[in-house]
Amino acid sequence: MLSRKLPLLINAQGIQWSQQRILAAASQIGILLISVIVFTNIIITLGERRLQADWATQRYSELQSVGTLIADKVSFQQFRTQMFATSELLKRYIELPSEPNQAKLQDHWDVIVDNIPELIGIALYDPQGQIKFATDDEFGHHALPPSLLGSSRNMGGNEIYTSPLEFSPINGKLEPYLYQLAWLENPDQTVKGYLVAYNSMSRMLKNIKPAYSSKQAPLMMLDTQGLLYSGALDSPTIPRLPETMGGSLKQTYPALWRKMAMSNFGQFHGDDATFVYLKVELTTQYETRREYYLLSYVKNDDIAAKFEQWRNILMGGATLLTLLACIVIYLTHAYRIVHRSRDFSIDLANRLFNTDSGYIIVNDIGRVLTANPMAAKLLSLPIDELSDRSLQRLLHMNDDQFNLLSEQLIANKEWQGELDSDASEYTRLHVRLRLEFDMDNGQSYTLVTFEDVGELKHSQEEAKLNQLLNDNPMATVLTDAKGAVIKSNNAFNVLMQVEDSRKLKITELLNEEFKQQWPQIAQQLIIKGTWQGQIFSSNNRANNACMLATLKGHLDSSDDIEYIVCTFERAKSRVHANNLSNMSPNRSTVFSDSRDLERYFNNLSQAKKDFSSLMLLDISAEGMLSHMSDIGQLESRQKEVEIQLLRELPNRYQMSRWQLGKLIIMLPDTDSDQAHYFAIDTLTKLKDNGLGDGICIGIAAYQGGQGLEQFLSNAEVALKRAKQTDEQNICQAFTRQMT
Repeated sequence: MLSRKLPLLINAQGIQWSQQRILAAASQIGILLISVIVFTNIIITLGERRLQADWATQRYSELQSVGTLIADKVSFQQFRTQMFATSELLKRYIELPSEPNQAKLQDHWDVIVDNIPELIGIALYDPQGQIKFATDDEFGHHALPPSLLGSSRNMGGNEIYTSPLEFSPINGKLEPYLYQLAWLENPDQTVKGYLVAYNSMSRMLKNIKPAYSSKQAPLMMLDTQGLLYSGALDSPTIPRLPETMGGSLKQTYPALWRKMAMSNFGQFHGDDATFVYLKVELTTQYETRREYYLLSYVKNDDIAAKFEQWRNILMGGATLLTLLACIVIYLTHAYRIVHRSRDFSIDLANRLFNTDSGYIIVNDIGRVLTANPMAAKLLSLPIDELSDRSLQRLLHMNDDQFNLLSEQLIANKEWQGELDSDASEYTRLHVRLRLEFDMDNGQSYTLVTFEDVGELKHSQEEAKLNQLLNDNPMATVLTDAKGAVIKSNNAFNVLMQVEDSRKLKITELLNEEFKQQWPQIAQQLIIKGTWQGQIFSSNNRANNACMLATLKGHLDSSDDIEYIVCTFERAKSRVHANNLSNMSPNRSTVFSDSRDLERYFNNLSQAKKDFSSLMLLDISAEGMLSHMSDIGQLESRQKEVEIQLLRELPNRYQMSRWQLGKLIIMLPDTDSDQAHYFAIDTLTKLKDNGLGDGICIGIAAYQGGQGLEQFLSNAEVALKRAKQTDEQNICQAFTRQMT
């Protein structure tokens, strides 16, 4: 027994964080972080915009109230100016202009100016528009506009003229003001003087809304040309706003001014602040219509500061949710890993225990605990009978053999052997025992594996018999379709004088003529299945050694050559080496049956058919068939022509017998011109060997969609024309060239 405990699970059965799983979890967490950051920023931005919108709505309501109050103030000031113009002291002074009356009037005006904050002065002008006296020396230095004097004026009587806003230096500071003019008329509507009341706009705004003078809620007043009349700060916190009275917003902030000029009210969201503006009318009379803009703003930093608490809450909540989501992602992946690890462990145990091999688990006293169905099948016993059966009995061992097995198992932790089975005569079991330990309770058990090696043993015996059978004096070799040697016996290696022929080709071991004939041989193997002929070895040709070769082709499912079995035996040459002109050809590729030629034609690819030609040779000389005894002579002549043609025929061409005295040559990948030159060359060589007398040749080129029968019919037409021509014996039909 072993003192240490070995784990029962392999590493693949434990919790394994694979690289793919880590990348998946990291990508999910990354996407989560990006999503949380984006959504948090969107919510914060929307919250700040909502706060800006709420502020803008509230400020716009306040601007409406301020505009209404300013218009009411100006209307009240017009009424008050009219009251000043109709006062008894003024009438008394006008009727009797004396110094006591003037002093009383000025004292009265001083009291009024001191008690009304926005009223900064009252002045009296003569009919010519020149100042007579005023409550303050700051006013009255300039004459009244000519449009308000004499007959050129459009107003008079009880009407009050309200001027545009102007600036006047008061106590060393520019003060925005407007003045209101009342006409002092006689009963005949002649003017006897003018009363002018000066009102401060900045004081008026302070009285209406004191909060607007603070920096937290600024209020600015501009005319329709963008000039600032109220609301300038000593040190403005918003850039691009006018810094002094009279500054132009149109020049400093064109984008804001364009927005204001296009509408009477609205909002503008700038980079530094949000602005709210409203156009107000101080007077409603057409002649004295005065329009101004009220402008207020709030800094974006102030909005952000007000939203700071909510921002912190959102960021804290987002951080907490992110952490919880990351934990959920981790737990989800961990759960899946544990679940898949458990499933994998179960599946692994199931696959290990239910395979083509038999498994048995034996306890420490040698009794079977459990077994799989394959073990019962291999042992030829029902699976129920295997439980609690003795391992010694299953292995068919006596006590001495089993004790020796136990000692080896304890020492080496495993034991291997072979056992005959009663399942069949070919069943032989390979038995392997492996000692394992349970980590939980420290007990040991034995895993017994049965593998059927009967087929392996049978294959080994068959291989040995094949080796003995292959060890014969006849040279045999197995090649592929290209002639590459796959396997050969010793007799072949001795015959070809090579040590290892597996790296060679059969065409390289034989003569050059056999190599040239290999395509035709392969074609005949596809059609007939066998080929037989005499060949010479390339290294034995000098010794005039001749062999009889028999080739048998084995086709695959697509009718292509898969293997070729070649056998060679020594034979005496039937011809003399110096008389090769009369030698029989070293190949037999002349088709004697028209069906063979048709199969060959049909097996050609369409590309080869489209550019193929066909030659029809008539070898019967004139008067040769005049008597029946001449048939033997014609057959002999045809045999000689065939031998001569086979010796000179290119590898890609194929010859066939058509009729007695007629031969067919199929020319793939050969156009009509090439076929014509080949026919001339063939006829010349036959004449050189004394075989050209009376031979006529008809040539036809392949036309799209033709069959072999139509192809031959066209060649026969050309052959008839060739026989009718006395000068030449070659003619073409259905081609570009006619000879």
